[in-house]
Amino acid sequence: MKIDPLKKPIYIAHRGYKNRFPENTLAAFQGAVDAGAEMIELDVTLSKDRRLVVIHDNTVDRTTDGSGAVKALTLKELTRLDAGSWFDPKFENERLPTLAQVLETVQGRLMVNIEIKPEAFEPNGLPDSVERQVMAVILEYEMVEKVLVSSFHWPILDNFRSLSPTVALGLLSESPANEDLLAWCKRINCFSWHPDFRILTRRQVNTLHELGVHVFPYTVDGKMDTRIMIDMGVDGLIVDDPGQMTVNVNDSEKGDK
Repeated sequence: MKIDPLKKPIYIAHRGYKNRFPENTLAAFQGAVDAGAEMIELDVTLSKDRRLVVIHDNTVDRTTDGSGAVKALTLKELTRLDAGSWFDPKFENERLPTLAQVLETVQGRLMVNIEIKPEAFEPNGLPDSVERQVMAVILEYEMVEKVLVSSFHWPILDNFRSLSPTVALGLLSESPANEDLLAWCKRINCFSWHPDFRILTRRQVNTLHELGVHVFPYTVDGKMDTRIMIDMGVDGLIVDDPGQMTVNVNDSEKGDK
């Protein structure tokens, strides 16, 4: 993955354009494309029948008209659920998509940050493990150079690195960078670190940059927080509203003149 040609900081649409569309749906991802986002972020996990499904929570209760654990439902059952009406009745036909459907929708027009959920991790490395399935879809859609795979559960990324020496990997964390995180960065040759923006400092940004690692804090929404992150020298910002992000970045640049 190469972000150097892009104007920094790049903005990454968190679960698609989730401020205006139901999160993690094709409508949200298309909305992010239309808004000019350089990258979308999505969440992927496994269904009961071990199929890839795009959803953030480990249950379907919050973002669909169904109930229960994602891993207790088959892909067919999951994709029958209404994943849009909770947000706005006009989105009642939205469904939970598969990873393949998302990559088909964006068609290489922007980069994709695929966050693998911790609950999908299996230590025994099955032939149809979540890592192997995600890698297979990436290859099918020829997205190796446009995909970033991330997770809060770092052994998932360790497994992924064994599958591909080139796919970009990102470490997610809620805690400041420490020796353990820096060791993991080196271990998996990570591309980026995605920290909670509230724990980030300029010193940490500089430390990661010295290792050649990009810094993409989450979830940065609001003019003041955006300006603080930009001033720290971050490479990108994970945001709920990519349309507002454009305004914030422009305002920050005006303030520097």
